[in-house]
Order: sequence, then C-alpha cells, then structure tokens
Amino acid sequence: MFKVSKPEMVNKTFRMPAELVERLNVVAQAQKVSLNNLVCQCCEYALDNLSEQKEDKE
Repeated sequence: MFKVSKPEMVNKTFRMPAELVERLNVVAQAQKVSLNNLVCQCCEYALDNLSEQKEDKE
C-alpha cells in the first residue's frame, strides 16, 4: 500500500544578510522550488562536503 512520508520538521529562525536572501530567492524561483527547500538542500550539501573535507585532513 502507498504511504505518504512526512519527515519531522522543526521551525527555526535564522538571520541572514539581505543580499544572500535575495540571491537564494532568485535561485529558488529559477529552479521552481520553495526557498525553504533550497535552503535545506544547500545546508545538506554544505554539511556533506564539510565532512569530506574534515576526513581528508586526518
């Protein structure tokens, strides 16, 4: 049977420079995704790459 998955979400507030938010908005609109979705993907990508960089230094 098909089940719709809904990951647990948490609301957080972050302060960002206005220019960064505008750049993110432009990309989100161009890619037809929500700003929230784009920010989540950017954070995941940054954390994944940060882990790889840390492992390379060891």
